[in-house]
Amino acid sequence: MNIWNKLMKRQVEENLTKHGIILPEPPVPVAAYVPFVITGKLVFISGQVSFLGDDRSLQGKIGQELSVEQGYQAAKIATLNAIAHLKSACNSDLDRVKKCVSVKVFVACAPSFIDHPKVGNGASDLIVEIFGEVGYHSRAAIGCSSLPLNCAVEVETIWEIL
Repeated sequence: MNIWNKLMKRQVEENLTKHGIILPEPPVPVAAYVPFVITGKLVFISGQVSFLGDDRSLQGKIGQELSVEQGYQAAKIATLNAIAHLKSACNSDLDRVKKCVSVKVFVACAPSFIDHPKVGNGASDLIVEIFGEVGYHSRAAIGCSSLPLNCAVEVETIWEIL
C-alpha cells in the first residue's frame, strides 16, 4: 500500500469519527439480488432503503407524510447503508475507494413534489463529508410514486476502487 492510500484511509476513518458517524451493519437484501457487484475496478451497490436497522420511522412520501428535511435525513440513512456495503465490498478497507462515480436517489413523493434535488443532497453531502474530494460524483434525483417497504428514499451508488 502506498503512502497516498494510507493517508486516504486515515482521512476517511477520521472523518467518520470526527462527524460521529457510525456505519450500520450492512442490511440483508429483502428480495432476489446481491447487495453489491464488483466488476473490474467498479463496485455497484444495490439500492439501499432509508431504514436504519428496525427503525421504520421514515416511511411514506415526501411532500405528503414527510417533509423535505425528513427526506434529506432519509437519503443520509440510505447512503449510510450503501457505504456499509461498500466497506464490506472493500474487505473493511475504505482506503481502497478511489472515487464515488455516481449516485441515484429515488424519492417516494407526492405527485406535486418538485424538490428532489434537496432530498438528494442528503446523500451527496454525506458522501463528500466522509470521503472529501473523492466523494464528488454525478447524480440523479428521481421522483417515484412508491418505493420498497414504503420507504421514503432509496439510494444506489457506483464506486471506483483500487
